[in-house]
Amino acid sequence: MYGIIKKDGDNMYNYIIGVVSEIESNAITIDNHGMGYNVFVANPYSFKEGEETKVYIYHQITENGQALFGFHDKEEKDLFLRLIDVKGLGPKTALPMFATGSVNGIVDAIDRENIVYLTKFPKVGDKLARQIILDLKGKLAASSSTTNVNSELVEVLQGLGYKMPDIKKVLPNVDPSLSIEEQIKQALKYMLK
Repeated sequence: MYGIIKKDGDNMYNYIIGVVSEIESNAITIDNHGMGYNVFVANPYSFKEGEETKVYIYHQITENGQALFGFHDKEEKDLFLRLIDVKGLGPKTALPMFATGSVNGIVDAIDRENIVYLTKFPKVGDKLARQIILDLKGKLAASSSTTNVNSELVEVLQGLGYKMPDIKKVLPNVDPSLSIEEQIKQALKYMLK
């Protein structure tokens, strides 16, 4: 897993714990003691209606209004904060990157200058991909615990609806020397225990 330097001192909220009361195409509503918070998330259908959840929050305030952006874990939120510091990359462009890309995959693409990977995301063209690499390459330190784990594995498990906290629990049990197909089988075996 990648360790992203936290840069969130001016943000009022860190996380919200509550029950998911509504799921929309780009957001969820979290009921916290009778108050419904509308939170934009990358993959709303990775949450379950009626289930209590903890969502890490970024609170955006602009002259046009306010918005809450939510993440399954701190790593996603911290990378999002670094991404929105890139010139030309706002929250509504950065958030969808987490729908099809993992923290590991995005950081790996930045460090390897993989423009093809970065331009697969909506609204990220060649120029913006180069700006992301210019601003962030080498600044997103790798954490040794899961550096060897294939980022593709994380993306597949997220695509199957598993949440990052659950994925992180099984990653140490997966042999990174296996083929991606075998890694998926091994991860699913531990997920289903």
